Amino acid sequence: MNKEERIIESAIEVFLEKGIEKATVSEIVKKAEIAQGTFYLYFDSKLSVMPKIAEVMVEKILEELSQNVDGESIEEEIKSVIDTIFNITKEYKSLTTLIYSGLTQTQYVGDWEKIYAPLYDFIEQLLIPRKNNGEIRETVNTAFISKILIGSIESLAEQMYLYDEASEENVIEYKEELFTFILKGLK
Repeated sequence: MNKEERIIESAIEVFLEKGIEKATVSEIVKKAEIAQGTFYLYFDSKLSVMPKIAEVMVEKILEELSQNVDGESIEEEIKSVIDTIFNITKEYKSLTTLIYSGLTQTQYVGDWEKIYAPLYDFIEQLLIPRKNNGEIRETVNTAFISKILIGSIESLAEQMYLYDEASEENVIEYKEELFTFILKGLK
């Protein structure tokens, strides 16, 4: 792991342990086992680490999607995308909360679309062949729909796991409704 990666991992740990407001650069560098000046070679402030933390989360999602999404039909792929994003959100509840609260406190909130671009591209690359072979509407704008899908799926997953703390039975029902909703929009 290089120094930047150590800083990011240490920042995640310190932010989760202390909270963003109480965390200090000194605590981050101590955990990363680097000099404080080294921190400033990579980041301007503790909050400037937030976009990189968000990128770590997007990478986790993409890694899981790459492993799980290989369906023979659009239905299988959409189910896999929904399941994967729900599972990641559930597994990384604290990190997801940290990212949202951290990015909204900074000038980096405007970087959100840039950070999410690889995820949108992944979804768009699933949709294009499905559009070309007639599995989904030919009028679907795959770039727009990829953002709509990610936004809808993530929003519901966050609502279930971060805010509502829904029962697993409710989560299953919501996922089924979301799946039906998405398919009707695509076909």
